[in-house]
Amino acid sequence: MGEQSGPTLIQSVQRALRLLEVVAERDGRAPAKELARATGLPLPTTYHLLRTLTHEGYLQRLDDGSYVLGHRIDVVRSHGTAARGVARARPALEWLRDELCSAVYLARHVDGEIVVVEIIDSPRAPRIDLWVGIHHAAHATALGKSILGQLTAADREDYLARHPLHDLTPRTVVDRRRLRDRLPAPDALAVDDEEYAVGVCCLAAPVTTVDGVGALGVVTSPGALRRPDVPRQTLRACAARVSRALTIE
Repeated sequence: MGEQSGPTLIQSVQRALRLLEVVAERDGRAPAKELARATGLPLPTTYHLLRTLTHEGYLQRLDDGSYVLGHRIDVVRSHGTAARGVARARPALEWLRDELCSAVYLARHVDGEIVVVEIIDSPRAPRIDLWVGIHHAAHATALGKSILGQLTAADREDYLARHPLHDLTPRTVVDRRRLRDRLPAPDALAVDDEEYAVGVCCLAAPVTTVDGVGALGVVTSPGALRRPDVPRQTLRACAARVSRALTIE
């Protein structure tokens, strides 16, 4: 009998995991050429793997061409109950995407940070490029403002003290007092009116999680944002479904 062969290993998976390791080793940020050199991969292969990892949310590409760890890393880090809740909520997220023809974003407040834990999109409803991560842009996003509005005063002040209010567009509110005054009530919808990116508006509704608060957001156009409230009613209904999925033990 011949010698038994070892386990079958998928080289492309190994290479993708190595890219994630290298990004993490370089303070969570590195350009494609540097990643190719560090891993010994051909540049075209590196770009193919980076595109896949970016599409799946494990990496995020910034405007300067560098890559940072993406929102899915936070999901992997999170404990099992939260991950199962997101899985239970996925059918409702997909329904909302198809109903409003919009990419759908689910965010949570985790260990003092606001993180995107799921993005549901499609070719007909593509996601917007999160050119500045939610860690640094909660004040300018509907998701972030919804969560900030739900936090206790102490938790909200702690968050704002640790996060500079970056000026992303002419509409971004960068004064902490003005931002506090404009945050939604805990049960109200939050609005991003071209505060994160010019030409892009978002709505977010509060959701409840097993261990805290979250928000469900959709992308819309400036014109649609000012029309009657059918998208708002649909978003609220889906947020209630998602809350139920996230709070089942």
